[in-house]
Amino acid sequence: MDVPTPQPDHARTGNAAGGPNDPGAPRAARGGRRHQCQWLGALLLYGLSAFSAQAESLRLATYHTGLSGRGPGLVLRDILRREDEVSATLAVIAEVDPDILALQDMDYDGNHLALAALAEALEYPHYLTLRPNSGLLTGLDLDGDGRTDGPRDAHGYGRFSGQGGMALLSRHPIGEVADHSSHLWAELPGNAAASVTPPEALPILRLHTVGAWTVEVLTPDGPIHILTSHATAPVFDGPEDRNGLRNGDEVRFWTLYLDEPRPEPFAYMGTLNLDPTRGEGLRGPLIELLGHPAVQDPLPGLPTTDWDEPSPGNLRVDYLLPSRSLTVADAGVFWPEEGPLADVVAEASDHRLVWVDVDF
Repeated sequence: MDVPTPQPDHARTGNAAGGPNDPGAPRAARGGRRHQCQWLGALLLYGLSAFSAQAESLRLATYHTGLSGRGPGLVLRDILRREDEVSATLAVIAEVDPDILALQDMDYDGNHLALAALAEALEYPHYLTLRPNSGLLTGLDLDGDGRTDGPRDAHGYGRFSGQGGMALLSRHPIGEVADHSSHLWAELPGNAAASVTPPEALPILRLHTVGAWTVEVLTPDGPIHILTSHATAPVFDGPEDRNGLRNGDEVRFWTLYLDEPRPEPFAYMGTLNLDPTRGEGLRGPLIELLGHPAVQDPLPGLPTTDWDEPSPGNLRVDYLLPSRSLTVADAGVFWPEEGPLADVVAEASDHRLVWVDVDF
């Protein structure tokens, strides 16, 4: 649907000779990275990592963080200060220790300083971020309040440009990147845009509320293509169900993408904000994606959020779906129920990190 482009300036790398980002430096054992934070002692008391090294497998992970909504530049401040939520986020990621990690809901800054600081703290030599649609104003009054500068007048809800963006961290070099974020909602086949969008907005309104990318990562076993996005929640609207319809189309985008000639192998990693059996939303597009012959779902039925009961409850809204051309060696949702790590994951986010080990 989009023409791939060479690795952009947003895909920064650091390869300091002899340092942790040196490509020749030995890799720490799985779950062996520890950070200077208040969780350190608790993690050491917890004992050995819950994860054993899987030298033959590639560990993929997706994580909807809580590093957003603070305001321009404030996430960088919190990372540098190692605020509690940041320290907990670092500890969760270090414990699972993925080779490739997709992040959602992390505020974007134009110089990518926050992501650079996070990558340095976690010792990831390669990282990518692109300007999201969240907070990117359309110049139109989309919500009918007589103004054109509100959070709902943007392509995706945001009180400032870049709120709740996406990122990718990798142990391996990043290759070609295709950014699908500018795809117009009205251009998706069978879309619902016209029924819930002002006519003057149809020629410009983007489909993806945050973003959607295809990112090639060059592993020693060959390239893998990461498909990632963060879809709108199918709530916070009215009887017209605008967000529900848009969410359904954002999910359906990937089914249509997979129906075309596609890169192999691949893995979808991101937040679709939709549960296949519970909660609000149009489940048909998600069920169709999960049943697509090109993908496998290694974690059916497992929730990924710790939300209030009984409504909305713990739902499955974060997904990691490898292509069938990959072999799944192991998979899980990182959700310890007791011990110090239980407090760590609760402090970090109300979502839980999803991981899958794959072999080529």
